[in-house]
Amino acid sequence: MLYPTAQDWRTTDHKRVLFFGMSGLGKTHVSQMLRDSGGWFHYSIDYRIGTRYMGEYIADNAKAQAMKVPFLRDLLLSDSIYIGSNISFANLTPVSAYLGKPGNLDLGGLSMEEYRRRQDQFRQAEIHALLDTGYFIDRAQRLYGYPHFICDTGGSICEWVDPDNPDDPLMADLSARTLMVWIKGDAAHTKELIRRFDKAPKPMSYQAEFLTDAWRSYLDETGCREQDVDPDAFIRWTYAKALAHRQPRYEAMARWGVTVTADAVAAVRDAADFDHLIADAIAARH
Repeated sequence: MLYPTAQDWRTTDHKRVLFFGMSGLGKTHVSQMLRDSGGWFHYSIDYRIGTRYMGEYIADNAKAQAMKVPFLRDLLLSDSIYIGSNISFANLTPVSAYLGKPGNLDLGGLSMEEYRRRQDQFRQAEIHALLDTGYFIDRAQRLYGYPHFICDTGGSICEWVDPDNPDDPLMADLSARTLMVWIKGDAAHTKELIRRFDKAPKPMSYQAEFLTDAWRSYLDETGCREQDVDPDAFIRWTYAKALAHRQPRYEAMARWGVTVTADAVAAVRDAADFDHLIADAIAARH
């Protein structure tokens, strides 16, 4: 690991951490807290995806919708209006809105062909954004003078890596540059995440093989034709299965770093608390 012992972590002049785990367990909250405390550069993978790698896709999709409205179409064709996404660390909705949901077009869904195309765009974008981590570590220190760095990843990072392969390019690169920290939830956290998702379902990114199996199983179980699927019903049905699919993948990734509990992360109030949390997690490995 980048910091083999708790003492190495405590005494280093440059702390570099990458958080991974299920969305909703505190990755972004702690990242923002550290950023606000000073000395920490916050690199958001989802923000990088939405601005650097999918910004044009998102804007073009919005323009395509505007072109269906004659008034807006005329303004666009005459370069009289500008359409772009207002993405921020606190508002990543443009990315999820572009990803969309498969199913009935009249209910806001996408054809499975188009949905798969956007899923693959996101996969490639996330891999590129993750591989940019080293560049941003150097940039944060060289340009802005930040001594410490935290990478805030999306929940789907586990879909694109093979943590059982010691030569996996993403895992090897990220673990060489950062201390990888799994924020682990328990059954109660999972239940709460499912409850929140059921109340307000949001688009997700899925591993291609998982999506194929889930889509086929949903159609078989419900008897729906593809074009009749309620988009929200499908992603609600899929969410708990996606969490279960990802859990062992996160656990395997954790062997490359350390594990902290979601409850322990929720108790962190400042940078000093965070330092103690990580030092204890490193010590627990020995």
